[in-house]
Amino acid sequence: MGVHAQTFMFDDAEDMDTTTEEAWEASAEFGLLFTTGNTETESLKAKLNVAKDIRNWRHKGVLDYYTAEQENQDTGETTETADRLFLSAQSNYKFDPESKSSLFVFGSYEEDVYSGYEYQSTVAVGYGARYRYSEDLYADYEIGPDYSRVKPVDENRNPLEAEGSAILRLAGSMTWDISDNSRFNALVSSEIGEDNTKSRAEVSISSNINSSLALKVSVSGTHNSEVASEDIENLDTETAVTIVYTF
Repeated sequence: MGVHAQTFMFDDAEDMDTTTEEAWEASAEFGLLFTTGNTETESLKAKLNVAKDIRNWRHKGVLDYYTAEQENQDTGETTETADRLFLSAQSNYKFDPESKSSLFVFGSYEEDVYSGYEYQSTVAVGYGARYRYSEDLYADYEIGPDYSRVKPVDENRNPLEAEGSAILRLAGSMTWDISDNSRFNALVSSEIGEDNTKSRAEVSISSNINSSLALKVSVSGTHNSEVASEDIENLDTETAVTIVYTF
């Protein structure tokens, strides 16, 4: 199951009371799925988002975890089919409180041996811009150099030597308040390197149940241009329905 949490973002200083220190906005979402019968599976998704906007700064962080298991009907053995942890943090410094332009620093870390990598980590700096197209719709765009460090695995999922390389990060996101109680979000990012290009995308729609709870439906995907073997898919996708609690 999935949930939506409202996150308040500001386009410039006129959107907010700059004399008051803003508290951290936080939301947690949780989903659990079981299937029985011909196929017995269970999966768990948990996600935490935090954000804070002040006069010249925008901060945000994400913790996203997903795991899944499937039982073999013939042997009764349970096999893990997914185990992924993703962490990211970002700060944007606006050149001026009323400016749409900013300088960002971004870092991420992901553990997912089923993707062909034991872990993938990046640190990026660059230019960001926020454009508000209407009162209910805005988008963020980012570009900048990035340093990536990854630890690939072989065809038997045994870790290999870690590698580092310079890459280019491109990212964009959109937030649209469809109504007072529903929101559409979309994001896409690509980290382009000589050896591998990693891309992430997600679209979601959330609807408030009450002032603290929301129901969220999301579809996301992660694509690596290079994987350890033909047995590993380049693209991993995830569809989730979660409950979101805002606090």
